[in-house]
Amino acid sequence: MSIPGPVPRRRFLALGGGLAAAAALTACGSNTGRPSSGGASGGSSGGGPTLTQWYHQYGEDGVEDAVKRYAAAYDKAKIEVVWNVGDYEKAVGAALLTQKKPDVFEYGNGPTLDMISANQVLDLTEQISSAKDDFPASVLAPMTWKDKVWAVPQTIDMQMLYYRKSMLSKAGQQPPQTFDELISVAKAVATKSVGGFFAGNDSGFGVLANLMIWSAGAEQINSSNDGPGFVTSAVAAGLEQYRALKESGGLLGSASGDWSAPDPFVNGECAMMWNGLWNMPIFTSELKDDFGVIPFPKIGSGGRQAVPIGAFASCVTAQGTNPDAAKEFVRWLWVDNTADQLDFSTKYGFHIPARKSLVAKATNLTQGPAKDAVSFVEPLGHGPSQLWTPATSDAFLAAFSNVVLKGADAQKQLASAGETCTKEIKRLTS
Repeated sequence: MSIPGPVPRRRFLALGGGLAAAAALTACGSNTGRPSSGGASGGSSGGGPTLTQWYHQYGEDGVEDAVKRYAAAYDKAKIEVVWNVGDYEKAVGAALLTQKKPDVFEYGNGPTLDMISANQVLDLTEQISSAKDDFPASVLAPMTWKDKVWAVPQTIDMQMLYYRKSMLSKAGQQPPQTFDELISVAKAVATKSVGGFFAGNDSGFGVLANLMIWSAGAEQINSSNDGPGFVTSAVAAGLEQYRALKESGGLLGSASGDWSAPDPFVNGECAMMWNGLWNMPIFTSELKDDFGVIPFPKIGSGGRQAVPIGAFASCVTAQGTNPDAAKEFVRWLWVDNTADQLDFSTKYGFHIPARKSLVAKATNLTQGPAKDAVSFVEPLGHGPSQLWTPATSDAFLAAFSNVVLKGADAQKQLASAGETCTKEIKRLTS
C-alpha cells in the first residue's frame, strides 16, 4: 500500500541531528539565495520599512498562504515573504554573504554557530524574554549560545517509537522500556513476513545515531564544551547491543518506504517502527487504536528514555535593512501573536505548538497517542548541540556502523570519532 499525501514540511528536519550545520561562511558565490524560478513573494501593505522574510518550501497545502496572511496583518512594516524552492540551507548561507540578505529567515534549530560567530545574526534574548519560560527548555537549548537566545521557535516536531498493540499482544509482549527489552520484543514478534523493529532502509544508522548517545545517558558534547560527551563505556555498550539487535533477526533491514514514510507501519511490515509525529494522522486513520507510542528505550542501568525534537526557528540578520524593525516583527509574530502560532502548528500538518500554553488549545493533541507524544517533549526531548557539526556527526555515524556491520571495537571507534569532535570544537571556538 502506498500512502498518498504531500511531503510534510519538516519531515527531513533531522531532529536531534539538526539541519546540515555546515559552515555558512563556506557558502560563497554570486547567488543571492533568492529563487530564480518557483519562488514567490507577498506580504503586508503596512507602513514603515520594507523587510524580507524567508521560508523554505513547505510540503503541506496552505502554509505559503498562511505565512503571507500573517505578514499582511502586521502594520508597522511592509513584510515581503520570499518562498524558497530548492536547497534552502545553501541559499541562506550564500545570501548572508551578499548585500541582498533576508531581514528575517527561518532555520532548523536556530542559526549555526558559524553564523553566530561571524556576527551574521542577532541576539533575540530580549524579544523572547516575556515568554521564554513558555517554550520548552529542550527546544530552546539548540538555539542558545553563551546564555543568549539566537532564534524564536516557530513549531515543534519530534520522532518516537510506534508499536502495533495487536502484534505485541499476540506475541505476549509489552512495549519495551529498555534496549535489552527492545531486542527481546523485536525478536519475539518477528515472523517470516513481519519484521520486529524498523528504523530505516540503512538499518537505522542515520536516524538513530544520536539516540544511541542520549539513551545511554550521555551527551553529544561534554559539559565543558571542549570535547566529546559520547566517548563512554555506556555508549560503547549501546552500540554493541545494536549489533546484537541486528544479529538477532529482530531488525528489519529494508521495507517499502524509509523510516520517515508511513507505509511500512501501515502495511504491517513491522511490529515496531521509528517514525515521526507527522504521520500520526495517517496511522490513526488506517489503524484506529491499534497502535501506541513510546520514547526510545534507555540503554544500560544509567540510561534514560529519549526522543529527538527539533524546530524551525525565526532568525534576524545582523546587517539587514532595518535590524531593529526586524526584531520587533519577530517578537510580534512568534512571541506575541499566539493565535497565528497556534494556526501555524495545527492547521497545516500535524505539529506541536512551540509554546507550552498553546498545547492545551491544540485539540488534536489532547488525547490518545498524540497526548502521549506531547508528554515526551519536556522531560525527554533532546536537540543538537551548537558544537555538533556535520564532520562530527559523520565520524560518529561511521563509528556506529563499523561496530554494527564490521564488528569493530566500540571503544576504539568512539575514541576515533571523539578526536574529530575535539578538532571541530577547536575550529569553532578558537
